[in-house]
Amino acid sequence: MIIYNARIVPVTGEDIEKGFIETEGGKIMSVGEMKDIPRSPAEGDYNAEGLTVYPAFIDAHCHIGVFADGYGFEGDDGNEETDPATPHLRAIDAVNPMDYCFTEAAKGGIGTVITGMGSANPIGGTFIAMKTWGSKRIDRRVIKNPCAMKLALGENPKSVYHEKEETPTTRMATAAVIRENLYKAKRYMEDMAEYESTKGTDDETSRPDYDIKCEALMPLLKKEIKAHFHCHRADDIFTAVRLSEEFDLDYVLIHATEGGLIADELDKGTQCVVGPVFGDRCKPELANADIANAKKLLDGGAEVAICTDHPENPIQYLPVMAGLAMRGGLTEKEALEAVTINPARFCGIDDRVGSIEAGKDADLVMFRGKFYDITSSPAAVMMNGGII
Repeated sequence: MIIYNARIVPVTGEDIEKGFIETEGGKIMSVGEMKDIPRSPAEGDYNAEGLTVYPAFIDAHCHIGVFADGYGFEGDDGNEETDPATPHLRAIDAVNPMDYCFTEAAKGGIGTVITGMGSANPIGGTFIAMKTWGSKRIDRRVIKNPCAMKLALGENPKSVYHEKEETPTTRMATAAVIRENLYKAKRYMEDMAEYESTKGTDDETSRPDYDIKCEALMPLLKKEIKAHFHCHRADDIFTAVRLSEEFDLDYVLIHATEGGLIADELDKGTQCVVGPVFGDRCKPELANADIANAKKLLDGGAEVAICTDHPENPIQYLPVMAGLAMRGGLTEKEALEAVTINPARFCGIDDRVGSIEAGKDADLVMFRGKFYDITSSPAAVMMNGGII
């Protein structure tokens, strides 16, 4: 298929005022100005006259498919509140790809989500990056699994385990749970490496007893996946940084609600996922929530993505959240990057999604108005090379 006569915003390149996008087999084959179109438009091609084409949006952090829409306990698979350290849990085993919210997301132009468990536990388990549209079988919609280890600081773990009268009930204990398990995993990894290096020799050491939690944390310690730290308050943000430096982790600050207050104290290039941008200050650590947070972080040298934290904000309104961040100071370009290429880079999937480039997945969204305008809905959405 060829989409033609379109205004194209590739995100990573210069805008094309009137151009084409050639797709085949679910991939973008070529992009350019109309004068360079590879063939004349034919039946089955799409005339995008008057439309602006963007890459499908990416929600950098949410819980879609884990907390089912409109259900109580039966649809709540996001928090295993029986053990504060559950790194061996995998979001792929919890996400219901048949949840109607995926359809709402896709029709809203959100093509990819980074989704997983909630923040009840200091160590929650692994997130996945997946498409919102496609097979009924989740395994065929996954882009990257695992893509991150979920860690949580602040009020959520405290509140959950305070009610159970179990550890952790303080911020100190929350950090200690994370630290203890990372040290165990580090020792396990060292013992496993020693066993492998001595196997079959006179100095062969004993193979460590299998530990599923340590096994799950090894990719994090090897920097094969990133640590996604749920953190709102400034001191929790710095605890996330402290733990990351202690164990040499690649990390992303999720929510970072008070990040704008301490942006000058964060390392340049610190990756922050801001959101939900819209909502009430429902707990004390949200006291300084501000739609200008994304801009303050960006001005301080951080890199920023925007999330809905679905179901906190309905996922189909991710572009509106970008618009609210613009009201808080982001430029249109900055806001668009925060829901496209930046989350793709944070997650290590920018070879597949996040911009309009040859070789990437043909996931596109087209608008007659501005993508962030609350009155604008997509005129058309393409997923996996087909108009849905």
